[in-house]
Amino acid sequence: MKNMSRRRRMRPVASGLLGVLLPFALSSTAQTPAPAVQSLQASATSPGFAQSPTQPMVYRASLPQSSVQAPAAGFDVASFESMADQLTYGERVPGMAMAIVQGGRVLSARGYGVTDVSRPQPVDGHTVFRLASLSKAFAGTMAGLLVNDGTLRWDSKITDYVPGFQLSDPVATRQLTVADVLSHRVGLTRNAYDRDVEANADYYTLTHKLASAPLRCAPGDCYAYQNVAFSLVGDVVFAASGSFYEQSVERRIFKPLGMNDASMGLAGIQASPRWARPHVRSRNGWVSLMPKPTYYRVAPAAGVNASASDMAQWLLAHTGHRPDVLPAPLLATLHAPLISTPGEMRGGWRHQRVDSASYALGWRVFDYAGHQVIFHAGAVQGYRGLVALVPERDLGIAIMWNGESSLPSGLLPTILDRAMGLPAQRWLDIDVDSDFGSDNMLAERPDAKQKGASSNKSVASPR
Repeated sequence: MKNMSRRRRMRPVASGLLGVLLPFALSSTAQTPAPAVQSLQASATSPGFAQSPTQPMVYRASLPQSSVQAPAAGFDVASFESMADQLTYGERVPGMAMAIVQGGRVLSARGYGVTDVSRPQPVDGHTVFRLASLSKAFAGTMAGLLVNDGTLRWDSKITDYVPGFQLSDPVATRQLTVADVLSHRVGLTRNAYDRDVEANADYYTLTHKLASAPLRCAPGDCYAYQNVAFSLVGDVVFAASGSFYEQSVERRIFKPLGMNDASMGLAGIQASPRWARPHVRSRNGWVSLMPKPTYYRVAPAAGVNASASDMAQWLLAHTGHRPDVLPAPLLATLHAPLISTPGEMRGGWRHQRVDSASYALGWRVFDYAGHQVIFHAGAVQGYRGLVALVPERDLGIAIMWNGESSLPSGLLPTILDRAMGLPAQRWLDIDVDSDFGSDNMLAERPDAKQKGASSNKSVASPR
């Protein structure tokens, strides 16, 4: 591995934010991994190690309203709804839900297909889906609200709120911050202990196992997607607010935003009046299952359930239209890139469209053919989801479906391309018009060895 003292800067991601604020395009001072964990302590007094890693900063400069453009000609919500509907024909996927907001208005929040192929009921705008790693943006937002309150800081040390927490190196333990956790800069190897999550291990057992997990860099210095370590933010929220994480999210996010169908955890989705069952493929077609409880145990990473109606309100808030709940400077902080993630520019539409990729605070940031897109994806057994924000067009999109299929993932770049006026690509294999075709690339591909995990390549992962 390269020496930890060598630094590299991430590519800046340019664009407006929310049509009102410019994200603070922070340069990452992330270092490359150290050759061995022992070097963490040995280099603790070196300038590169002692200096605080890049932490979030609020940038409050306003942009002229002319910076926000309307979607390009050809942006037709009815055609996107038709595409979503066709994706459920012949049970290509059992059911879908989609929300589209633009300019502070909900343009669509509908369901398609059925909740359960065994006992079919139509999916509607209030049918609840499991969000998997789309939940990570809620965790970043919840922490941000406490920062906005003044009860927490982005550079607060995890050990200040979770005194018993330990990594394998004491220096790393003392250095780890809230922002490091929320941007996957803990220093661990990717998806640490996700397999144990899949094996039904409880959260607190897993957090104690982090004390023996190998480190590949100092906190803040390298990116590696996490679910267990990411969920430490739930303990921080409890310690800082005095309320359990799930209660805090409901009180500070769900209720004030009017996310009336939203819930947390397995009990939450099962208590919903109407919810979409997860589906997997068998020789005879789709088979519906009961949701697995595993990733619900890491609630900040993958614990939220929501409907299309809920996601429309979430999108409105993150495009700057609910400043009473999420102030614009907070949004600018949450969406500002902190560390480069070039591994996210892989196959399918990302390979063709994404020129640079970064991680912020529970969100990914893409340079999508020269346009900034705030993004995340998620997957657990039987559920998939994608969310994207396009600040320069004041646009938000959420797509969820209840089957293990990559087919609907092509709907997102189809919508983005039309909103931006980009040359048409055939991302979907449905006969809507001559401009669109197929894409077999899911934004979050499951890792064959870690089914249900949430990661860069794992099932519960957002991107």
